[in-house]
Amino acid sequence: MSIGVMFLVLLAAFLHASWNALVKASPDKFLDIMLVTAGAAFLAVLVLPFIPSPERESWPYLAASGAIHVVYFVLVGAVYRSGDMSYAYPLMRGTPPLLVAVVSGPLIGEHFSASGWGGIALICGGILSLTFFQPGVSGAFGRTTGLVLVNVGMITCYTLVDGMGVRSSGNAVAYTMWVFLLSAVPIVFWALLRRRKDTTRHFFSRWHFSLIGGCCTVGAYALVLWAMTHLPIAMVATLRETAILFGMAISALVLKERLGWHRYAGATAMMLGVIILKLV
Repeated sequence: MSIGVMFLVLLAAFLHASWNALVKASPDKFLDIMLVTAGAAFLAVLVLPFIPSPERESWPYLAASGAIHVVYFVLVGAVYRSGDMSYAYPLMRGTPPLLVAVVSGPLIGEHFSASGWGGIALICGGILSLTFFQPGVSGAFGRTTGLVLVNVGMITCYTLVDGMGVRSSGNAVAYTMWVFLLSAVPIVFWALLRRRKDTTRHFFSRWHFSLIGGCCTVGAYALVLWAMTHLPIAMVATLRETAILFGMAISALVLKERLGWHRYAGATAMMLGVIILKLV
């Protein structure tokens, strides 16, 4: 794997962890999810007139991805309202890469060597260990777990759809911008329809968050989709989920949260997985 591509995916992971950390601290998680998608759509409107349109072959993928992302973003807000991010985020982000790796072989013909599977397993196992070895939450199989597992399906679907779609688009940036524009419109419309006053008040008090979150999510996903045009989809998806490492660093250095031994063990496993994937 090219060291340059690997660092770009890790940058995408950092950006992803950043906007999730901002949402975590939000007083109204659904409205902040709306602000993130609105900010991403605003960037798309600014950029799209100046870049080529995606190839027609990618349009069905765009339509499917836009619909899947609407469900995904709504579920993210629901998950963070229902339970702790420290439990939900590792489970929600650690499971999809394994599912993508399993189905990408028969579905799109991408296969991995033993070392490739080892790197994927170490990263996903390290992420999931943050959930299953966390005291007091390992048996929490209620509403939060149900919402997380549904969103695992959404993440797996949009990863495969966008991985195939961006390869047929001819332009990763244009494809990414259209994904966020298509997914933002229903979310913003729903927020205005159901909570117009709250939405207006929230926007004027946190408009800066909309720009920051929108830049982070667009930048993160554009880098990931571009990488998927150069590397196997499952490999990129796995590297992207090292975002949990940056999330741990933010929680320790900024939020001053204490990290137990299981978190350091999980981080070590993820780093070993990254090194193995670099050598594949």
